Amino acid sequence: PNTPMNTEHYKRRLLDLERDLVARLDRNVDTARDISDDQTDVGDLSQTDELKDEYFALAQSDSAILAQVRDALARIDAGTFGQCAVDGGEIEQQRLEAVPWTPFCLKHQQELEERLGLRTPSL
Repeated sequence: PNTPMNTEHYKRRLLDLERDLVARLDRNVDTARDISDDQTDVGDLSQTDELKDEYFALAQSDSAILAQVRDALARIDAGTFGQCAVDGGEIEQQRLEAVPWTPFCLKHQQELEERLGLRTPSL
């Protein structure tokens, strides 16, 4: 059987990432809320709305990653970190270094993205 992975390194990285994402999320939401709606010019109002949408979109993206980071921390506690959620196989070390919150090995991530139509086909 597999030898247990030393997860301390990943736990520290994930906790740092969690802290950074929470702080960034708070800043983006606050910034979006603080953008003034008191514009008299319709063009300015349009720009203000776009800017607000941008900050809320950033916050939404950070929020999705934060949820995945917290799921990865839960897998560390459960002893399943580094195991692919599809077949329990080992997630590549290089992949975990790049994306420590990933629940999938590269093969299953690619299959999932292809099924969802997220990957850009190459010529």
